[in-house]
Formats: sequence, structure tokens, C-alpha cells
Amino acid sequence: MQRRCDRNRKRSRRRAIVCPDHGCYLDSVSQKYPLFADRAGQLQQRGVNRKNALMLMAHQTAVPLEGEWLEAFWCKECQETKWYHVCKTGERTYEVRLAPVELWQQVHGVIQPKGNPSVGEFTRRHSRMVGFNGVKDFRFMG
Repeated sequence: MQRRCDRNRKRSRRRAIVCPDHGCYLDSVSQKYPLFADRAGQLQQRGVNRKNALMLMAHQTAVPLEGEWLEAFWCKECQETKWYHVCKTGERTYEVRLAPVELWQQVHGVIQPKGNPSVGEFTRRHSRMVGFNGVKDFRFMG
């Protein structure tokens, strides 16, 4: 039986997301980036049977994955920020593991960590320049 003070608690409790290495609570330092599936095999890995997975992919180009996201956390023991793949397994329980590179292809609303592969190195380098003057950089020397 729950104590009365636990039943009437109105404030939200801290998410029980702990460091897989140290077991201490992790502090979120980013927003949640939801995952989606764009291939039937990704749905099958999550327990959807083959027929339903193929039907979903035939009707939608991307299917949102409920209860899964990528999020950056700060660990006070590690003294560093890492990106984790978080899966909600229960009402207040989560499974946390380091985010593999392949999952970045399934995230909605995130810039790829290594940049867009269709953008050339020259464009990428110049987009990061502090004193970028655009067309003025291409004047002919006279």
C-alpha cells in the first residue's frame, strides 16, 4: 500500500536515467530527438511482424518510434557529455545505451554530426569561417 504522501505528490519526479558505467543519475543537456523507422527491417527489430511492417512502410515513408529517442546527458562521474539512445521500458523505467552512429540516420530534426554528405568540403569549411564575406572572398587581385 502506498503512503498518503506518495499518492498525493503533485510534483514530477526526476527521471530514473542512470549512467550505464557508474550508476549515478544523468543530467540532460539537450532536448529529446525522436526516432523514426524508414525501413521495414527497423520495425521488425522492434517486434512488429514482417507483414505489418511492410504494410506500414507501403503507406508511410517514415513511422515514428514510440518511447525511443536520442538525448545528450552529462555524467558527474565521467565529467563529460555523451549521446545516449533512450528506450522507455515502463512507467518510470528507461534503458540507456550509447547512441550508435547508425541511429543518427533515424532521428528527426537533427543535423548530422559529421555534416551532410552531399555538401562539399569547401562549402563546409567556408560555412564555419568567422570572417566569411561571401562574394567578397572571390575578388580578383588587381
